[in-house]
Amino acid sequence: MLLTLFSGENEGLLFGVFGVVIIAFLLVDLGVFHKAHHKVSQREALLQTLFWVAVSVVYGFLIYFYGEGPQASIEFFSAYVTEKALSIDNIFVILLILRYFNVKEDYYHNILFWGILGAIVFRAIFIFVGAFLIAQFHWILYIFGAFLIYSGIKIFGEEDEPDLEPEKNPILKWAKKIFPFTDKPADGKFWIKENGKRLFTSLFLVIILIESTDLIFAVDSIPAAFAISQNEFVIYTSNIFAVMGLRAMFFLLANVLDKFYLLQKGLSIVLIFIGAKMMLEMEIIQKGLGYLFGTDHIHIPIFLSFAVIMLVLAGSIIFSLIFPKKPEMVEAEAEA
Repeated sequence: MLLTLFSGENEGLLFGVFGVVIIAFLLVDLGVFHKAHHKVSQREALLQTLFWVAVSVVYGFLIYFYGEGPQASIEFFSAYVTEKALSIDNIFVILLILRYFNVKEDYYHNILFWGILGAIVFRAIFIFVGAFLIAQFHWILYIFGAFLIYSGIKIFGEEDEPDLEPEKNPILKWAKKIFPFTDKPADGKFWIKENGKRLFTSLFLVIILIESTDLIFAVDSIPAAFAISQNEFVIYTSNIFAVMGLRAMFFLLANVLDKFYLLQKGLSIVLIFIGAKMMLEMEIIQKGLGYLFGTDHIHIPIFLSFAVIMLVLAGSIIFSLIFPKKPEMVEAEAEA
C-alpha cells in the first residue's frame, strides 16, 4: 500500500530525495547554524521561511515530473497549503506555552527543533495507521469528512483566545509522576545531574506540552490531508515539509499574529469545504444530487479544490490587513 501512486525507480527517487533533504537539514540546522543558544532575528526567520517554501515548491514539481501527471502535484500543494495554514493556530498556542513557562527567547529555537522532530515521528504513525484503516474500512473517510465540518463550524464560532491550563494536561500530569523534576535554572538544558541523579527541567515539560499540543492539532490536519488525497506518500511529505517550516514561521509571525485575525475564519471555511467535498463522495448523497441535477456523478476536481483553498486563505489574510481590528477590540482582548 505504501507509495501507491508512484512506481518503480521514480518511487524510490522521490522518497530518497525527501529523506535526504529532511535528515540533512535537521543535522545542519542543529549542528552548524544553532550550536549555541541565541535569539532568532526577523531577517533570519524570513530567510528560513522563504527557504522552506522554495524547497517545498521544488519538491512539488519533482512529484509533477516524476509522478503520474499533475494530479499528485496539485494534491501535494493543496495538502501543504492547508497544513501550513492550520499551523498558524499551532504557532499561537506554542507562543502561549513558552510565555507561560517564562522561557528565554534564546532557547526557543532548540525547543522547537526537538518539538518538530517529535512531530515528524508521531505524524508518520498517524498517517500510516490512518492509511491502513482507510484501506480496510473506506467508510472512515466519511467520518473524517463529518468531523472536519464539525471542526470548521466550531472554529468559526470561536471568538476568544484559548485558555492555557498546563496543570490540567493529562500527559503533563503523568510526566510529573514518572520523572523527577527540578526548579533550578539549567541554561537551556532539558535535564541536569545532581548528586549522581538525573533531574528534568521545566524546559523538558515545555517539550512534552508542545508535543501533546501538536498531537491535538494533528487530529484536524491529518483528516484534512486525507480529504485531499488518499496517497500516504503525498500526505506525509506535504505534512512534514509544512511542519519543517513551522519554526521559521513561528519567529516570523510571533509578534504579528493578531493582525491576521480573520485567518481563523478562513481556516474554518476551508475545513468545512474539504469535509463537504469528502462527504460528497457518499453514495446516498451522490444519488440525491444526481436526482436533483440529472447527472450520474458529481465530482469536485482537485484543481478547483486547490483554487478554493488558496482564494479563501489569501482572502482572509488580505481582508485582515484591509480591515484591521478596531482599537476597542484590541483593548478588550488585552484586558481579557
